[in-house]
Amino acid sequence: QVQLVESGGGLVQAGGSLRLSCAASGSIRRINAIGWYRQAPGKQRELVARRNSSGNTNYADSVKGRFTISRDNAKTTEYLQMNSLKPEDTAVYYCNAEGIRTTAEKFITGAWGQGTQVTVSS
Repeated sequence: QVQLVESGGGLVQAGGSLRLSCAASGSIRRINAIGWYRQAPGKQRELVARRNSSGNTNYADSVKGRFTISRDNAKTTEYLQMNSLKPEDTAVYYCNAEGIRTTAEKFITGAWGQGTQVTVSS
């Protein structure tokens, strides 16, 4: 089994910063890509930032220059550093792992975390 657990959400004033964490656990040999998504009330889930195993990253236009996706040296936790937050960034943020190869050489298409709430007040 593969589990993703997000943390780091909370309430922050506009202009502030938060760092979200996504901890992956389980019998993981390789993950092709990790993405951060968000879903605001009444809206569809959207991609915020994504990083593949080659280190290539892409960001939604709305967060470019403000958010940064990164990984720790142990390669078990993915981060989303969010700066200059705006009220429109308010959403539940989810971590997604794409293309998971387990140590038993099984392939899992993807996995989602449970989400963490980010609320930005004006």
